[in-house]
Amino acid sequence: MQPKQIYTFGTYLQEKFGEKVFKVSISISGFTCPNIDGTVARGGCTFCENDSFSPSLDKVQPLKGFHLNLQSKENPYLPKQLEQLEKQFDVLSARLRREYGATKFLVYFQSFTNTYAPFETLKALYDKALSFDDVVGLSIGTRSDSITDETLDYLSELAKTKEIWVEYGIQSVYDETLERINRGHDSANVEHWIKKSKAAGLHVCGHLIFGLPGETQEMMLETAARAYEWGIDSVKYHPLYVVTRTALANEYARGEFTPITEEEYLDTLLKAIEMKPERVSVQRITAGIDNDTLIAPAWCRDRNTQVRHINAALKTIGMKY
Repeated sequence: MQPKQIYTFGTYLQEKFGEKVFKVSISISGFTCPNIDGTVARGGCTFCENDSFSPSLDKVQPLKGFHLNLQSKENPYLPKQLEQLEKQFDVLSARLRREYGATKFLVYFQSFTNTYAPFETLKALYDKALSFDDVVGLSIGTRSDSITDETLDYLSELAKTKEIWVEYGIQSVYDETLERINRGHDSANVEHWIKKSKAAGLHVCGHLIFGLPGETQEMMLETAARAYEWGIDSVKYHPLYVVTRTALANEYARGEFTPITEEEYLDTLLKAIEMKPERVSVQRITAGIDNDTLIAPAWCRDRNTQVRHINAALKTIGMKY
């Protein structure tokens, strides 16, 4: 019997639009996070070194000393940000057309917290992104404590004619874990905004991390189960890995954190996928980084090898990715 294909985000987009739709990952300078700028915490999540999540395009030049937040009164750099957006989209969409035959695009605001700015700035960026040729919608990476009703209402209006996604970092439903990783908000906050986003007619992708400090497999699977219950439409599964210049790297060096093994990750992932409702698409099945910033675990270095091992494991339950 042939293995059953996991319902992927690419399949969802192909079925909906009838052609190849790809996400174009964008990074806008001047954006930050309330967990970095001191609004809710300092230093960011213990595992976060945000450069590792930036698009592959040459790094966007930072705006020295300038960061937006929800209380910012003015944004003199908005023209520069709009220029960055257009330049990145042009380069990356051309590459996706050339290498993968992409015909339509979702603009993915990826790095940092992409609703953590004054509404006027967000509206200008979102409108600009939607004006580009062959863009069918947006995907906006953010935190549940950094989105306002005004922004949600606007996205809800856009969703009447465009494909609008909000990506929330759920990570864990255990508040003791969220506190340990210096997350800056509790699980109830994530639940509230996921359900509110769904009620507003938006699509929601939830990010889950397996291998967080102190968590058992039972806890990881409870997080997955709760995220599915909250109504997420898509999911990204990540193993926790340690990179340089993070608090987690210090914990690892002191022997206070042991990364998840590949065997543990595979077992947890398979169980989470078996629990997953059929309608929930999978956007990412693992993660890693192949450069000298990776400290541990070594198995997170080569994504192709990870996916090969994942498919071998999935085959045992009659599935493939």
